[in-house]
Amino acid sequence: MDSKPPLPPFTADTAAQKVRMAEDAWNSRDPDRVVQVYTEDSRWRNRAEFPVGRAQIREFLQRKWAKELDYRLIKELWAYTDNRIAVRFAYEWHDDAGNWFRSYGNENWEFNEYGFMQRRFASINDLPIKADERLFHWPLGRRPDEHPGLSELGL
Repeated sequence: MDSKPPLPPFTADTAAQKVRMAEDAWNSRDPDRVVQVYTEDSRWRNRAEFPVGRAQIREFLQRKWAKELDYRLIKELWAYTDNRIAVRFAYEWHDDAGNWFRSYGNENWEFNEYGFMQRRFASINDLPIKADERLFHWPLGRRPDEHPGLSELGL
């Protein structure tokens, strides 16, 4: 079987690396790329949706990024142990009417021995913001290394 390093058990460095890799993939807004890090039977809870498996996750992501336009995400490691990682995140986006939001949340991830995520539980809240309150201003795609993270931004 293929693997998705870094593999559990995680250290502070490998957990942080896994978090940044996830952030980079999600900022690509490419569902086909993102689903490759999940097991074939991965189980999710995302708000009130419960997709199971790569096909349902792909469909979920396609719907998400069709609605959440100009999506930019920052993830930050919160805690880790063995094969689990806890993450806090924020992302900014706007709807098709031009209304901006900053969505905050926490995720709990569980990985199999090959480094694929088998479970993802996300809790998310949306805060309406004005366009001039945005904090995430890099070009669409990967967040530049020099761009501040959540803690540096006071989030």
